[in-house]
Amino acid sequence: MRPCTTLALFALLGTGSAHAGSSGSLWLTSDYIFRGISQSNQRPALQGGVELSTAGGAYAGAWGSSISWLSDLSTTTASVSSSIELDAYAGYRGKLADAVAFDVGAQYYAYPGDFPSGFNRADTFELYAGLTVAASDRVSLGAKYSLATTDLFGYVDSGGSGYLDLSATYAIAPGWGLAAHAGRQWIEGNDVFAYSDWKLGVTRSFDHGASLGLAWTGTDADDALYTNPHGRRLARSTVALTLAQAF
Repeated sequence: MRPCTTLALFALLGTGSAHAGSSGSLWLTSDYIFRGISQSNQRPALQGGVELSTAGGAYAGAWGSSISWLSDLSTTTASVSSSIELDAYAGYRGKLADAVAFDVGAQYYAYPGDFPSGFNRADTFELYAGLTVAASDRVSLGAKYSLATTDLFGYVDSGGSGYLDLSATYAIAPGWGLAAHAGRQWIEGNDVFAYSDWKLGVTRSFDHGASLGLAWTGTDADDALYTNPHGRRLARSTVALTLAQAF
């Protein structure tokens, strides 16, 4: 399990940058959802990120969020204390044609905290590659594949797990946008935990970099496998509201 897809959220809110310089955003979301799974026990989360990019297409950035999915596993005999996710990523963006862009890179997800002896840490390293096609002035289509070179978010012996992300965006009118997503998570050595997820969202952009997004997400994950010790069904269909401020 892990975090609203970070890169999909950047695309949805328009906070990413392909130009040289720096960019960043702060988010307040009613539920931190990643690949269809709540990372915050279906409660609000505070998030933020910064990115540096060059005119040649290289970029690097950092992103963080409050979380609870690890500490929610804590027991009186095996205490888990981890309330933050810190990500670092770097890559290269370019164009294959006027309407076709590519993005390749790597991302490291870190979960600092205190864990009991023998606990399989959730820290994960992924490589990714994606293509985006501008089908028209209003429509953009994307596909991205992420490959874990370590255990995936704490699943034992799960190196080599992959995630396929398909997306489409539509500019309804100035300041308004629609975004659709479908994904599939494969987990090596843990096939019963594999699942598909989907999302449909609408955003409204305002002056001075502010955005408001509303998204519905769902999965076909087995509820019994994705229910935490508090009885929360983390993979259930839900709606999340996100307020963002770019700077």
